[in-house]
Amino acid sequence: MTPTRRDVLKAAALGAAAWGIPAWRGREEKIRLGVASYSLRKFKRAQAIEMVKACEVRYVNIKSVHLPYTLSPEELAAGRKEFDDAGLQVVGSGNNGIGSEKELASLFEYAKAARFPLLVIAPKPELLSKIEEAVKKSGIPVAIHNHGPEDKIFPAPSDALKLIKDMDPRVGLCVDVGHTTRCGKDVVREIADAGARVLDMHMKDLKDLMDPKSQVAVGGGKMPVAEIFRELVKQKYPGYVNLEYEIDDNDPLPGMKKSFAFMRKVALEVAGP
Repeated sequence: MTPTRRDVLKAAALGAAAWGIPAWRGREEKIRLGVASYSLRKFKRAQAIEMVKACEVRYVNIKSVHLPYTLSPEELAAGRKEFDDAGLQVVGSGNNGIGSEKELASLFEYAKAARFPLLVIAPKPELLSKIEEAVKKSGIPVAIHNHGPEDKIFPAPSDALKLIKDMDPRVGLCVDVGHTTRCGKDVVREIADAGARVLDMHMKDLKDLMDPKSQVAVGGGKMPVAEIFRELVKQKYPGYVNLEYEIDDNDPLPGMKKSFAFMRKVALEVAGP
């Protein structure tokens, strides 16, 4: 049976509770805008936290540069607390590569120590059954990140969907909209077809939807942001739209603020206050 949004949320909430991880919140917001902290990869954790706050958003997906894998469980807990104390809601971790069963086990221990409610992952296909087992055991959902035409395994969301469509509903997708369009795919159709399997999203914009070097602040390119948001509202998408700003890495804040101003305007038009 195809899982529904309710199946995903219920499964994630029950599993997360087992680890003491807060379930997804903020369901009163139809479009939940956040930051993928990879956008701030050149900055230390404390700086990144202040920059997320400067964007006037509260949701953040943490890249390992801001909570390194090498930290002890105690250090991970302390680092995570810095985000909590700043009033931010940690909504996941990623992107995280999984190339072996050893890396898989380590990643879930890392997620447990940092209390991540979701893992965005780039796995080897042969590990998917083991990943599903880890999801069932821990209750921590995973979202496979597509990486465009350079990725020979999961270029588009639909490529991952083929392999996970019968798995536990907590094994889902992180739709990177830019990488999706660069595959020549209709990103809105990809989101619609994936349905409840979309557990996370990375937002960006491109002047040329086929050219990764044409990235601009959201609103300055050709990404169909309004159509994407309409589809998310239609689906009652319970996850987050996290800005992954990959340009201006030494001074990303102006472009990030511009991106959020545009996305808030579109979200207001599409979904209401």
